[in-house]
Amino acid sequence: MASTPAQAQVHLFSSTSKTGFSHWLSDITLTGQIEGGIMANPARPNPGYNYGDFFADHANQVQLNQLQFTLNKANTGPADTYQVGFTLQGIYGSDARYYHLLGISDTEWQSRYQLIPAQAHVDVHLPWATAGGLDMQAGILQAPMGVEVMDPTGRPFYTLAYTSEYSVPFEHVGAMFNWHVTPMVDVTFGIDTGNQTTFGGSDNNSMPAGYFGFNLNNLSGGKLKIVELSRVGPEDSWRSIGHSAADHAQRFWNDINATYQVNDKLTLTAEFNYLHDEGLHGYNASGQLKGADAESFVSFLSYIVSPSVTFNYRGEIYRDNNNLMVATFRGNNSYMAAIAGTPYTTVAGPTGHGTTYGEMTLGITYHPDLGKGVRVFMLRPEIRFDRSLNGTTPFNGGRNNGMFTFGGDAVIGF
Repeated sequence: MASTPAQAQVHLFSSTSKTGFSHWLSDITLTGQIEGGIMANPARPNPGYNYGDFFADHANQVQLNQLQFTLNKANTGPADTYQVGFTLQGIYGSDARYYHLLGISDTEWQSRYQLIPAQAHVDVHLPWATAGGLDMQAGILQAPMGVEVMDPTGRPFYTLAYTSEYSVPFEHVGAMFNWHVTPMVDVTFGIDTGNQTTFGGSDNNSMPAGYFGFNLNNLSGGKLKIVELSRVGPEDSWRSIGHSAADHAQRFWNDINATYQVNDKLTLTAEFNYLHDEGLHGYNASGQLKGADAESFVSFLSYIVSPSVTFNYRGEIYRDNNNLMVATFRGNNSYMAAIAGTPYTTVAGPTGHGTTYGEMTLGITYHPDLGKGVRVFMLRPEIRFDRSLNGTTPFNGGRNNGMFTFGGDAVIGF
């Protein structure tokens, strides 16, 4: 469905040694990447936002989405050996507004273009218990749930699905484990401080959260892969609902997706997600916390037209049962303020009963091999249509029940 990010070409330390610390250093790589894009909206919404869109939220404006640098030492040795690697990644651009961690970078910037430590983790492979062993990552981690990722080279479109924006977490401080039980079965589990939070006074509550799930690999003769991941823990801020409620109101995230390689050209992916939060809706008249939930289904199709051209399709149905999940955050720091529980502003959305959103996106990825030290080059035009399927009018400043946008992005990396 999405292209695999191209491998690094810059090795900072060269060595002919096959063993020891010099060999370990020789595998450290540095990559750089820049992405910018625009999504035009013929309706010219007031106050100028594409409702329900994070990465291209400013209508009819070009944005520098990401300037990314990554220092990496991957664990690529035999599964029966101990291995230690790491990843350090910094990102500057408009996308960074949505990927901060409370207490690390969320209050350092006020402009549209901001800077984050997107990844900073130690990676350890332990040859324990099974032939495949156990992999561990600890530090600042990008959340593993869902199909679409922050790296533009790892997803099919410039814009994201509602599911990828509102029903999966983004960043963590914690530890994740992947146990390779058999060549067909991996088990995933982990613990962290919460979605986009850290420790102590920078956490929006006092309790941890964690993951559990599995991968089923190499099904149907290697054509099918299934990934299920669940997460549970408090995610609401004590500033919004009080300390006791924030520590005890659980959020349940559940995502399962399957990717089927039909043939060398055609790949199909389906994703189902269900999220339930016990406290996000606040208190009712009798003083009891009210829950909020959302469920969604996303389908993807990818067809390789030629070695340098890929056609992509995405279709989604997203049900926001309480009109509390989908929001467009007005202002450069409003999204993180919402997570912290401090004052923030949004573009007015639907009220009253819930909203069922439909979204369809079509796009072409042009990705020629330019050589000459260019690791990746992509041009991705797309057209997208969003619609409320049950009569609400969230789009274009509350004027319409549908929104048409078109545009795309460009990515180049070294």
